[in-house]
Amino acid sequence: MIIDCHGHYTTAPAAHQKFRDAQIAGLKDPSAPPAKATAISDDEIRESIEKNQLRLQKERGSDLTLFSPRASAMGHHIGNEAISLAWTRANNDLIRRVVDLYPENFVGVCQLPQSPGVPVASSVAELERCVRELEFVGCNLNPDPSGGHWTSPPLTDRHWYPFYEKMVELDVPAMVHVSASCNPNFHATGAHYINADTTAFMQFIEGDLFRDFSTLRFIIPHGGGAVPYHWGRYRGLADMLKRPPLEHHVMKNVFFDTCVYHQPGIDLLVRVIDVDNILFGSEMVGAVRGIDPRTGHYFDDTRRYIDALSIPATDKARIFASNARRVFPRLDARLKARGQ
Repeated sequence: MIIDCHGHYTTAPAAHQKFRDAQIAGLKDPSAPPAKATAISDDEIRESIEKNQLRLQKERGSDLTLFSPRASAMGHHIGNEAISLAWTRANNDLIRRVVDLYPENFVGVCQLPQSPGVPVASSVAELERCVRELEFVGCNLNPDPSGGHWTSPPLTDRHWYPFYEKMVELDVPAMVHVSASCNPNFHATGAHYINADTTAFMQFIEGDLFRDFSTLRFIIPHGGGAVPYHWGRYRGLADMLKRPPLEHHVMKNVFFDTCVYHQPGIDLLVRVIDVDNILFGSEMVGAVRGIDPRTGHYFDDTRRYIDALSIPATDKARIFASNARRVFPRLDARLKARGQ
């Protein structure tokens, strides 16, 4: 089995975006009635999935995608807490409908209703709803709801602890994933995403979060940002800061995906990071959708890169499936219930 830990509903029907557009328009006219979600038929969902993610699953040879709302559209910096909650619930409910239509191909991962300067109580409640009622297996946690201005406390701050307590209670991991950038200095997918991945890792080094939450698990996407390339720097900084070695201080709780869109990058990732800390991911139909002129293959066809690695088949099997099942226990339980 090949499990893709990183997929977003980037092809949601146009009616879904109309709801968001109405929300944003309402911010300019406080007298306007609250935006209401536009009806979306099952056939519209089928068309959006079968021509895109499902087709690519079959063509590229993956089996199951952990599927969440479009990350760049989370837009936590837009509007207030009520706006964010309504948009979040609409997104998560739409993901559940995809899973209901294609239960063999997709498993839900939720968006959270984060807003700058707002306590995490709403996110705690939405995580519980999505896990207990919608049967999702994880969440995406935005370390910067301000959209590029970084006004929130570090991920190791006690501000986040009520949310972590719920993660531990539900036994679900979080992918650290920012949304769109409203700061023109940071291109969303080319800079803001990678900055956030790298920043989160350094925050984990500086703090003692995993002393307080020993079973907490995070996936840092996009291959861990700049971390594997600068692994010596982070080992050295940990030493200078009198932190324990990274393999004990951070890497029992933090995992990287394989959303790295060229072979040398994947080669480096596997040479530097222990195989047990790497989960297969593609983010297909995501940030990079084109064909690499040097190879003739899509940049985000990441299975090809894993297949080409000179590592034992057992290690590839861990990257492709068993690591994800370990990091997402609810996913593993569901697959076992199916006899998989």
